[in-house]
Amino acid sequence: MNVGFIGVGNIGTPIAGQLLKAGYALVVHDLRPEAADALLEAGAEWSDSPAALAAECEVVVTCLPGPVEMEQVCLGPGGIVGHLKPGTLYIDHTTNLPALVRRVHEILGARDVAMLDAPVSGGMEGARTRDLLVMAGGDREALERAHPLLDAVAKRVIYTGGIGTGSIAKIMHNSASFTLDLVMAECWTVGVKAGIDAATIVHVFNEAALGHQMSLKVRLPATYLRGDFDPRFSLALAKKDLGLALDLARATETPMRFAALCEQELIEAIGRGWADRDASIFLTLQEERANVQVRLLPA
Repeated sequence: MNVGFIGVGNIGTPIAGQLLKAGYALVVHDLRPEAADALLEAGAEWSDSPAALAAECEVVVTCLPGPVEMEQVCLGPGGIVGHLKPGTLYIDHTTNLPALVRRVHEILGARDVAMLDAPVSGGMEGARTRDLLVMAGGDREALERAHPLLDAVAKRVIYTGGIGTGSIAKIMHNSASFTLDLVMAECWTVGVKAGIDAATIVHVFNEAALGHQMSLKVRLPATYLRGDFDPRFSLALAKKDLGLALDLARATETPMRFAALCEQELIEAIGRGWADRDASIFLTLQEERANVQVRLLPA
């Protein structure tokens, strides 16, 4: 089986390398030919264009910087869509726009080409060690065909649903990750200005509930994600603790914009008469605004 791989940058190169290690015959292309040097030395073949690569491969994989590049490679002049043979499998590892993924999928479906959107989490380091998560959206039949290749590059593969859902999962995960980084930076800057050593407060965060992901793995699945708001830790206590943090921020003249926004949410929830309910009930305010519920199990 010839596997074509387009986009051999910081993450694409080690992912493609894992396919070589697994014994696949690999054909590669990149806008920068020198980026493929290590793969060519390891046994990959070079293709001069996306179109030429698509025409000779049974599986085509892209791992590109973003939607603009993926759209160009797929639908632009000399793009792969017009050259993929019926029966080909196309796997896109790009962190992408769901609407674009679905548009490409529809075009490919009319040509009898299967597609998965399969962004990865784990970064360059994870790609080098195969310690990646693949979030795969598309038809289950396409996923079954792709599994041997995905298992060659990642330790974990989650089927996320229909086409585009892999991209939804990836961009929402990254949004949560970056936002949490900023929230922690808010707390660390206040703490250091107030007098605690930076290494100490970071160590505390690692060893306490946040570092052990208790909210994600234990507390929210038991409360908010079930719609069960019998108090484990009351909303009133959460408001008190957050208020103490904001008092300290004001005393040290340190902005805490996310914490201040969170306090306003807690105040609104208390105004609804929820002070004695579980603190997670304030998250339902976001559900009201979005007009959707997020539930794993009924209460």
